[in-house]
Amino acid sequence: MAQHADTKETVSVVLLVRGMSCASCVAHVELALRELPGVSNVVVGLTAGTARVEYIPDQVLVEQMKQAVRDIGYEVVENVEGGEVMDRERAERQQEIRRQGLYLLFAAPVSLIIMLGTFRDYWILPYFVPDWLGNKLLLGLLTTLIVLGPGRQFFVNSFRGLRHGVTDMNLLYATGIGAAYTIAVINTLWPEAGFGGQGATFYESAALLTTFILLGRWLEALTRGRTSEAIRKLMNLQPKVAHVLRDGRDFEIPADEVVVSDLVLVRPGERIPVDGLVLEGYSAVDESMITGESIPVEKKVGDEVIGGTLNKTGAFKFQATKVGKETALAQIIKLVEDAQASKAPIQKLADWVAGHFILGVHALALLVFLFWFFAGYSYFFDPNTSFLLTPHKLGEIGVFGFSLLLSITVLVISCPCAVGLATPSAMMAGTGKAAEHGVLFKGADAIEATSKLTTIIFDKTGTLTKGEPSVTDVSANGSISGLSEDELLALAASVEKGSEHPLGEAIVRAAEQQGLAIAGVESFNAIPGHGVEACYQNRQILLGNRKLMRERNVDLAGLLPRAESLEQEGKTVMFVAVDREAAGLIAVADTLKDFSREAIARLHRLGLAVVMITGDNRCTAEAIARQVGIDRVLAEVLPQDKAEEVSRLQSQGKRIAMVGDGINDAPALAQADVGIAIGSGTDVAKETGHVILMKEDLRDVVVALEVAKATMRKVKQNLFWAFGYNTVMIPLAAGIFYPLAKLVVSPELAAFLMATSSVSVTLNTLLLKRFVPVLKREEHQQAATAGQWATTTATGIKG
Repeated sequence: MAQHADTKETVSVVLLVRGMSCASCVAHVELALRELPGVSNVVVGLTAGTARVEYIPDQVLVEQMKQAVRDIGYEVVENVEGGEVMDRERAERQQEIRRQGLYLLFAAPVSLIIMLGTFRDYWILPYFVPDWLGNKLLLGLLTTLIVLGPGRQFFVNSFRGLRHGVTDMNLLYATGIGAAYTIAVINTLWPEAGFGGQGATFYESAALLTTFILLGRWLEALTRGRTSEAIRKLMNLQPKVAHVLRDGRDFEIPADEVVVSDLVLVRPGERIPVDGLVLEGYSAVDESMITGESIPVEKKVGDEVIGGTLNKTGAFKFQATKVGKETALAQIIKLVEDAQASKAPIQKLADWVAGHFILGVHALALLVFLFWFFAGYSYFFDPNTSFLLTPHKLGEIGVFGFSLLLSITVLVISCPCAVGLATPSAMMAGTGKAAEHGVLFKGADAIEATSKLTTIIFDKTGTLTKGEPSVTDVSANGSISGLSEDELLALAASVEKGSEHPLGEAIVRAAEQQGLAIAGVESFNAIPGHGVEACYQNRQILLGNRKLMRERNVDLAGLLPRAESLEQEGKTVMFVAVDREAAGLIAVADTLKDFSREAIARLHRLGLAVVMITGDNRCTAEAIARQVGIDRVLAEVLPQDKAEEVSRLQSQGKRIAMVGDGINDAPALAQADVGIAIGSGTDVAKETGHVILMKEDLRDVVVALEVAKATMRKVKQNLFWAFGYNTVMIPLAAGIFYPLAKLVVSPELAAFLMATSSVSVTLNTLLLKRFVPVLKREEHQQAATAGQWATTTATGIKG
């Protein structure tokens, strides 16, 4: 790796690598690229077949990277990005599915014929299998067609790898198939050579071994791409055309030709081509595919629209604000791609094992051969030995043939693919599933860290609360002023009309929302730190705190009990006086976001500790905490000190997630084990967090936790199966139980087990597609129940 690579600005490139079949291939490609000067980081994805390289442009060229990959025997396509990567990956996979499928269509029936010929003396086969089909020369010819036809790829690829000093799964396959075929040919043509003679011409081993490996390759190609379906669905959301207004005329142009400030027309049923602001019209837009929000969102003048979302009802015109790679959808796709290309800490052990697996298995196969050749055969061999799960007897096979048979079986039964696929396939499926629900993980490490959290810290302002004051209570002292609550609010709004103070704006907004008439005042005077005074219809109006009322000798005795009660709830109380008489009070507070209380309750049910951190005074902070059900409060913490508080909790052994708005909380989000930025909207790329929630629904924190835990469960299941399979099957193939049971595993059964192991990991991962977070499941059940109730009601009315 280049010296000082991190001190200069780096750029990244994506290469599409062809020919990788296992984690050993990944390790070889990564090593070849890392050794180039100027390369600072390399992440190779087996599942997607891509290599993402970060490098310093003036120290290394992309052509040099491609050559380095070609030099170790793999094919590489020019650097591609985004949708092009997925398109090419899909084309490559379809080609591989078709190629291996055609090989399988040829090899399977021919292998069946070879098997029938080999076992024609057993069971009922002599009744319908002709004698000539058991001829060894014919069986040899048919096997040759399979080995040198569909099986040729393994020999070519392993030779190419060895020529460049690379060992991979193809070497295991080629060694196993080649040895089985060679022994069978020798025993047919030279039966006295000492390899078991005519009784050990196991052509069906070489044929079925090739067929089962082809079956595994075909199934793997078929299932591997399905783990990336979620990102493909996102890419399919990108509209192909847009209707833009230029020079007063409506033009239909490719969506990628829309430029910033273009006026875009959207009709009912069309997808919105780019991000923008509504200038004219009204509609409801389905944003579920981007944010996970199931209910269509109303859009009116001034509202933001997101490219890729579906316009449902009305037509509208909007101005493009973000196009191309700047749109929210493009940023989401980029984040998901980066996450799927990253590696979790749990993958390091699997990668190390898989990277050294091929040479290790060959060394073990050699030891197995040497043991049975020099000692095991003479002590334990029995001519009545049977193959596991077959009626075939081994017979009088020589020491060389028996030792070679067991070493071949060890080579074939081992499965580094399962170890290599266990983590990346699950991570790819998990990041895709999270994106479906509006949760973006920035990397596989974020998923693993999220699954281990013990404590969630919420920032108060803008996270638990809406971040802007709202009127919560209006109490009129009607016995003195004769004003109703609506009249009192309208009076206060008239006084505050034109005010720039947040509390004044909240009062005006509340009056407008209730449709109250707001009149102008004759005079207005702001009194800093106290409130305001105004003249309205020849009456003196005071609006402010206790201090203002005390200085103006206003008696608040009748209002104080109510005021103190509201202040204990964390609300700010403002008194209204008319001609020095207490007319009533108005309470303003930063109100809770929807679902805040429910989100905290769900986190508690998951067994997590929940903490609130805020710069507000303790009284206000504790009032908010009581409302949402949080039991621990860190109050009066300055923004710059929040990261220090997070660090202090981490020093107590807690695994912390910090949930904030991603702007003021950036240092704390970065300090936490997992930073969760909420309500990002269309600026996902700018977020500091490790996890990004697309909409301002705190329940999505729970969704993120559930998806992370489900993904890590799949990773652990896959790793347990992959390591467990190899731990059990390799000793079985090596003959560890042979002295007791006189059974050996045939190479063809070994190939079948190997293919099953690799495919089972991918199939287990695909079960993640069926995972639905508890919240979403409950929403679906409620919707279904509501639909049934509506149907029943309608039926009852008709009846």
